[in-house]
Amino acid sequence: MKYIDMHCDTLAEALARRKDTVEHLAGTMVDAARLRRSGAAAQFFAMFLPQRTEPEWFGQEKMPALSELLHMMYEIYRNTMEACSDYMAPARSYEDLLENQRAGKISAFLTIENGSVADGKLEKIKEYYDMGVRLMTLTWNDANCFGWPHAANPEEMRRGLTDFGKEAVGYMNELGMIVDVSHLSDGGFYDVADVSKKPFVASHSNCRALSPSTRNLTDEMIRVLAESGGVAGINFAPHFLNADTEDEVSRIARMCDHVLRFIDKGGIGCVGIGTDFDGIRGELEIADCTQMERLFAALHKRGLSEGQLEQIARGNVMRVLCDVL
Repeated sequence: MKYIDMHCDTLAEALARRKDTVEHLAGTMVDAARLRRSGAAAQFFAMFLPQRTEPEWFGQEKMPALSELLHMMYEIYRNTMEACSDYMAPARSYEDLLENQRAGKISAFLTIENGSVADGKLEKIKEYYDMGVRLMTLTWNDANCFGWPHAANPEEMRRGLTDFGKEAVGYMNELGMIVDVSHLSDGGFYDVADVSKKPFVASHSNCRALSPSTRNLTDEMIRVLAESGGVAGINFAPHFLNADTEDEVSRIARMCDHVLRFIDKGGIGCVGIGTDFDGIRGELEIADCTQMERLFAALHKRGLSEGQLEQIARGNVMRVLCDVL
């Protein structure tokens, strides 16, 4: 089944391995060649930009500035588009997605994970838009110019967007850049819901009622996301799936539980795929992009129709792309 995955960290993994492209990456969860075999309709490639001094994450001796790190991953993305042009193409609009489908090509959407690199300047957001970025995850796991991240401390979790963050959400709506609330605080989530005039997404988040990680969405948040026309992408990480966050096994049955919870609380239109491949660890029953069909087969056994599976696999995300870009 053709699918769209809203989040992978493969560009960062390629950088750490000192690769110029993501065409062939042995030992990873995603590469372009395997996406071709998997039947992917589109892959969102994140440029991951942590506000932490962890140079070994990127195969560096010292931590580059976030703007430098962004451009390193951007070059890998560009090189990949050139190297794989016979079966993969960049996508900056819904029309690009449709055109690539007609040409039999996978669409590659470019995203930013952690808006800190914008440094509180709308003109930087425009710069990234012109670069081809079509989704921005506002925070990672640290506070930044947009607002506060998820946190175990309830007081911190209630903190929302900064004044710049609220202005930036409106500006992203105007540009046609998807606002992503994965990693954001609960207060920030509700601020986005209040400010955004277009659908927003939680690109790689699950249900907090089933797994207590603060990265996941409450039932009320699922309802609000659905009312906006937005989508949450099922994350395959064990600690976002399991009731015991120390359980390191990522089970397909548990993914199905989260999908069905999203449907129950927000309707069939609010759930999609956001694997977090190459950003997760554990014992994974779906270990790479070529095994995605296992999830759809399991969901079918749990009672979902072919039409419902099509919505989850790509239809819901396609609707958001049409509405926002």
